[in-house]
Amino acid sequence: MIKAGVLTISNKGFRGQRRDTSGPLIAEILSKVGYRVEKQDIVPDDHEKIAECLIDWVDNDGLRLIVTTGGTGVSPTDVTPEAMLKVIKYQIPGMAEAMRASSLPKTPHAMLSRAMVGVRGCSLIINVPGSPDGAKENLAVVLPALSHALAKIAGDTSDCSTR
Repeated sequence: MIKAGVLTISNKGFRGQRRDTSGPLIAEILSKVGYRVEKQDIVPDDHEKIAECLIDWVDNDGLRLIVTTGGTGVSPTDVTPEAMLKVIKYQIPGMAEAMRASSLPKTPHAMLSRAMVGVRGCSLIINVPGSPDGAKENLAVVLPALSHALAKIAGDTSDCSTR
């Protein structure tokens, strides 16, 4: 089983002013499809706190998959993308683009998403929206590619396609 973590990024959630529903929903979805969710936490919309948590979970806890929820929009407090850039070695833009593309028919606000997907070490970090519906819909888009992505990130050298 691949070890996973879910990080909610929300000032109100961190202060206890809003109940986190996206984080537990993501953890439930990941568990149902076979990932072992070992870490769940809430941090405020703060570059350093987000980066510190992601680095700790990858480098010290060995989590191979981390899904963050929240902080991907364009408001002044939405800093998840900036924190991600401090943490990851490279982005996987196709996954983020697929999430945005699938959300666009549902809401024109999808084009404002700055969510990204990136790699640190042998770990994949995925940003999804903070709303439960947005988080669920975006995660559903990338789930079919996760096991292949994680295998390749870990060094699998087998051919990607038999076509």
